[in-house]
Amino acid sequence: MPPPTPSLPPHTTVFLLFFLFLTTTIQQSDLDSDCTNRWIHIRQLPSLFNLDILTNCSETHHPFATNFCPFLTNHGLGPKTHNQSHSWFRTDTNLLELFFHRRMLEYPCLTSDPNAADAIYLPYYASLDSLRYLYGPYYNYSSQHGLHLYNFLKEESPEIWGRRQGHDHFLVIAGTAWDFNQPLGNDPPLWGSSFLELPEFYNVTTLTLESRAYPWQEQSIPYVTSFHPPNLALFNSWIKRVTRSKRITLMLFSGGSAISSTPNIRRSIRLECDNISKTENTTQNSNPYSKQCEFIDCSNGICEHDPIKIMKPMLHSSFCLQPPGETPTRRSTFDSILAGCIPVFFEELSAKRQYGWHLAEDEYDEFSVMIPKEDVVFKGVSVMEVLNGIPMSEVRRKRDKVIEMISRIIYRKHGSSLGLRTKKDAIDIAIEGTLQRIKARLEGSLNDQ
Repeated sequence: MPPPTPSLPPHTTVFLLFFLFLTTTIQQSDLDSDCTNRWIHIRQLPSLFNLDILTNCSETHHPFATNFCPFLTNHGLGPKTHNQSHSWFRTDTNLLELFFHRRMLEYPCLTSDPNAADAIYLPYYASLDSLRYLYGPYYNYSSQHGLHLYNFLKEESPEIWGRRQGHDHFLVIAGTAWDFNQPLGNDPPLWGSSFLELPEFYNVTTLTLESRAYPWQEQSIPYVTSFHPPNLALFNSWIKRVTRSKRITLMLFSGGSAISSTPNIRRSIRLECDNISKTENTTQNSNPYSKQCEFIDCSNGICEHDPIKIMKPMLHSSFCLQPPGETPTRRSTFDSILAGCIPVFFEELSAKRQYGWHLAEDEYDEFSVMIPKEDVVFKGVSVMEVLNGIPMSEVRRKRDKVIEMISRIIYRKHGSSLGLRTKKDAIDIAIEGTLQRIKARLEGSLNDQ
C-alpha cells in the first residue's frame, strides 16, 4: 500500500523550538520601501511539510553520520565552530531548506494577500522529506514524493494555486536535481525520487544546488558554506584576511583518499599530486611556491562540518581544483571562492552552466581557470604546468575578482545588521532571479493564451 500522509508527531523539544520561530513575527527590513514587482506571499503549509520532518532527525537510515539533530541549531546553520565564533558554523548543506525558510521571514516585501503577490514561496522541505523514500520503508513509492503537497495545494484554498496554475510558485531543494528525477514508470525503482518528474509541478520554479541542463524550471544556487557573518564589520574582517593571506601552495585538491583504478580526472589529479610530492622531497624547487600541490583527505565526510580543516589550506593556496565527482558540481567550489582560492574547473557543467544568477557566465575567464578533463586524462596535460604558466599578474587579477564575488555566494546570518544587508548575498540574488523568472514566465504564458 502507498505511504500514508505524514501525521503530527509527538510533542518534542525540536518541534517546539521551530514552532516558536515560525510563529514569531519577524521585523521586516526598511532597506527598500519600493516593493513594486517584488511582493512575495509565503504559503502557510501544515507542519507535516516542514517542521514535523525535523523531528525525525535522529533516524539511523538517513545518510548522515548518526543524525542531523545537532545541525538544526541556529535555524539550520548548525552549532558554532567554537564558543567565541560569531560567523563560523558547522553547517550541513542538507539543511538549506530550513535556513532559507528562516531568511524568507525577513524578506522586506512580504504580503499576507496571495492575490497581491508577484510570487508565492512554498516552505516545503522537499529534500529532507525525500529521505523516507530514499532510505526508509517507502522506497518502492518514491514516484509519489510530492503528491501529498500537490493534493494540499489543490484542496486547501485552491484559488491560490489555480490563479496561475503554479507558475508563480517557487520552492527550494537542498540537493542536486539528479536525485529527484527518477522516471515515474521505473519498476523496480532506481535511486532517487520522482519529485521533479511530476507533471503537477512542471510550472513551479525550483531552486536546487545543481540543476540539469534542459528543464526550464530548475535553477542552481550556491552550496552553503560555513561562513555566515552577522554584520558588515565581521564580513570586512574576513575579506581583509583573505586579501592578505600568503599563498605558498600552487594548487590544492580536497576529496576522498581512494584512487580509482580506471582513468578519470580525479585519479589523474591524485597521481600527479603524489608524483609532485615525491619530486619536491628530492629536488630543489625554484618555483615561487614552496609547495606545488596539496591534497586534503576528506574521506567519509570528515570535512563537511569542519571548516577549519579546509579553510586554512585554501587560504594558503593559489588555485583550488574542482574536478567533478558523482555529479559535476561541488560545495568545494564555493569554499574556495570564500577563501580567495582561484577555482580550476575541468568541465563547464561544474559551474559555468549552473550558477548564472550568482556567477555570470561571461565572467568565468576573469576569476577561474578551465582545463578540459579529456586533455588531462587522455592527452597527458599537466595541471601543474598549466597553472605555473599563468603570469603572476593575471593570477592577482583573478584573485581580486574571486574576492570581489565573495558577498554573492555567502549566506549571511539571519537577523544580520542593516549594513551587511546592503550587500546582496546568495539568498537575495536567488529571490531576485526567481522574481524575474516568474515574471517572464507569466508574461509568456499570457501571450500564449
